[in-house]
Amino acid sequence: MGVEVLPVAGPRSAEARAFLELPYTLYASCPQWVPPLRGQVRELLERRHPFFEHSPGQFFLARRGATAVGRVLALENTRYNARHDRRFGWFYLFECEQDPETSRALLAEVERWARGRGLSSVAGPGGMGAGAGVGVLVDGFEHRAAMTMMGWNPPYYAGLLEQAGYTPFKHYYSARLARDIFRLPERVRSVAEKVLARGRFQLLEFRRKRELLALAPRLGQIYNAAIAASHPDSYPYSEGELSQVIRQFAQVAEPGLIKVIAYDGQPAGFVFGFPDLSAALQRARGRLRPWNLLDLAAEYRRTDSLIINGAGILPEYQRLGGNALLYHTLERTANTGRFRQAEMTQIADTTSLMLSDMKTLGGTVYKTHRVYKRDL
Repeated sequence: MGVEVLPVAGPRSAEARAFLELPYTLYASCPQWVPPLRGQVRELLERRHPFFEHSPGQFFLARRGATAVGRVLALENTRYNARHDRRFGWFYLFECEQDPETSRALLAEVERWARGRGLSSVAGPGGMGAGAGVGVLVDGFEHRAAMTMMGWNPPYYAGLLEQAGYTPFKHYYSARLARDIFRLPERVRSVAEKVLARGRFQLLEFRRKRELLALAPRLGQIYNAAIAASHPDSYPYSEGELSQVIRQFAQVAEPGLIKVIAYDGQPAGFVFGFPDLSAALQRARGRLRPWNLLDLAAEYRRTDSLIINGAGILPEYQRLGGNALLYHTLERTANTGRFRQAEMTQIADTTSLMLSDMKTLGGTVYKTHRVYKRDL
C-alpha cells in the first residue's frame, strides 16, 4: 500500500491527533527517548506559539492506509533569513518509519511548500532556534536525550535524509563533563580571579526564583546579542518568543544553578544550568498531571546530572577577561556538590574555540547531531 501525505487541516482534526501521537508509537520501547510535553506540541499545532506571529509553517502527516507512519513541520523563519541573508526553508518535528518511500514523500511536500514561497534551500531538522534543539542524532544513540532540549532518533534517520537527497550542513556536539576530571586550567582561573578582584565584573547568584525572574528580560536581550548573533541556526527572538522562553525557563529553573556575569552592575553574560529531569519526564509520557508534577519535584532532589543549556557573554566584554570568567562560572556551576556530571548541549561546529575549550576543561564529546540541507 502506498504512502499518502496530507496537510494537517486544523488543530482539532484527526490528522492533528495522529501528528501528536505518532512519536509515542515509534518510540514505545525506546529507553533513550524523552517525550516532549504534549501541551507544547499542541501549542504549535494550534499556532499559539509566538513563532507564528512572524513566520509561516505547515504541518504534514504521512499515512499508509489508516496508519500514521510519518510527520513533519515545514517552516519559513523570516527572522532567521533576514539575520543571515538567506532564503531557507526548514523542516522540523520530523518523525518517520524506517521506509525511504515515506521520508521522500514527506520531504517532497516540504520542498513543494518551500518552492511556493520562493525559497532556495531546505534544511533541518531545525528552524525554531537553537534552544529548541536541532539536527538528527548521528552518534551517541546509547545515551538518553537531555530532557526535551535535544532530540533522540533511531540510527536510520540519517540514511532516510541522505536517500532523499540531503547532505550534511552543520554538526552540533554535546559534551559530558565528569566532576572528578573537570578542572579549570590555572591560567584561566588566574585571569578570572584577577578580573573579579578589579571590581568591575561581578558574579550574581540567586536564592529565590523571583530574584532571577526580575533579570529575565535583560537576559533575553543578552541572548539575542550574544547567542543569536553567533550561533549559525539562531536568530533574534521576538518579544513574544522571549516571553515564552522566560515562562518555560521559570518552570524548570533552580535559582542556585543560574549564574549571571555583571559588568558595572549590568548583566553581561550567563550560564544556565538545569537539573536533569529526564527520568521523570519519561515517566510522565508528555503529560503534567498532579502526580507527574510531584514526581518532577522529587527528581530535582534525586538527579545527579546537570544540563548546561546556554552559556554566553556579550562580545564587548570577551576581551576584558569575560571569557575566562565565563569558564570560571561554568566550573562553579558544574561542580555543585550533588551533581556527578554535567552535560553541555549542542555546541555548534562553527564555535571551534568553545569545542577546544571543552576538551581543555576535561569534557568528552559523546553525542553528535547533524543538520542536513538540500538546494531546491
